[in-house]
Amino acid sequence: MAKKLWSIFEDGELDTCIVTGRTDHIERHHIFGGRMGLKAKSEKYGFIAPLHASVHPNGAFCTDRDWKKIDHTLKRVCQEYYMEHYGTREQWYQEFGKFYDYDLKECEDEAED
Repeated sequence: MAKKLWSIFEDGELDTCIVTGRTDHIERHHIFGGRMGLKAKSEKYGFIAPLHASVHPNGAFCTDRDWKKIDHTLKRVCQEYYMEHYGTREQWYQEFGKFYDYDLKECEDEAED
């Protein structure tokens, strides 16, 4: 039997893409991946997003050029949700090891300097 996943992004069956609104070719994206047990934390905290295959950042069929923005935005939303419902900024960092409350464009601009 498949594991029952839940999401902070959608109530119900996780069958509609939260980016495109499509209901075909939906993949359940763990916002934080497998390293350091982060996939399990994604499941624990509901950091699962139903995404169409064309916008799934880790998906083999991702065609969206903005996948980095999509991924970063989802991570930032998860951080905000965590700090509203579970713990402090410091506790977030202890669990996830990185902050996402900056604008991705700002980060890319700094890297170019």
